[in-house]
Amino acid sequence: MLYAPLHLKTGTYKKCGGLESLVMTTFVLVPGAWLGGWVWKKIEPPLRERGHYVFPITLTGMGDRVHLGSKDVGMDTAVQDVLNVIRYNDLERVVLVGHSFAGKVVAAVADRIPEKVSSVLYLDAFRPEKTREPQGGFDPTREFGKLQPGDWAIPLSDKIVDSIGRDVRGSDREWLLSKSTPWPLKIAMDPIVLSDKFDSVRSSYIFCTASGDPIDEILAGKWGKLEGPYKLIDSGHWPMITKPDELVEDMLVLSS
Repeated sequence: MLYAPLHLKTGTYKKCGGLESLVMTTFVLVPGAWLGGWVWKKIEPPLRERGHYVFPITLTGMGDRVHLGSKDVGMDTAVQDVLNVIRYNDLERVVLVGHSFAGKVVAAVADRIPEKVSSVLYLDAFRPEKTREPQGGFDPTREFGKLQPGDWAIPLSDKIVDSIGRDVRGSDREWLLSKSTPWPLKIAMDPIVLSDKFDSVRSSYIFCTASGDPIDEILAGKWGKLEGPYKLIDSGHWPMITKPDELVEDMLVLSS
């Protein structure tokens, strides 16, 4: 069996007619609530070292784009954030990775440009159904507490971290809390509506066993049909912080 030279052994190998060829993947990483492109810091180097292309995104109103936030920033802006990265970097056959609520962001992007998308990977994320009805809109204040009058975004607190990511400890926890920015409420509450173009997009899933979701019920189909393969990671809601090596391996397997 033939292999690429040693200096090229950085990508994913795919069997083809008895041979294995090096396959480079373009990952577009869309972070969830309170986060920015910074949260992918631990998984970017190992992906790039293997020859893959990595485009971490910060959605408007959070992270280094927090200064652009307002009560009017919602799903339309978030979807456009991702579309623009794909368009202006001339990206093709991307793997869209959506974390947490950003599952609905990447689903909406895939629906808009399915010809540019190789697959969508839902990382402990909202999982859309193949329906033409509005979906994915929810009020996070019911889970995380009411806002003060005049506020339009939900801050990340120690209590929230303890409830969905208690494995984030020590310097990692300090880093997460210091970099986190309030989550614009409108992005959470805005629903998405998918067309039949979305139905042909390939999906895969990574579930975190300690983030509070009923994993057994999800895998049993009680929370909707899974439309593709999945992996489990023994972590809270932020495996890119606490289990980066395992996350990289699962991403490569599911995107190959």
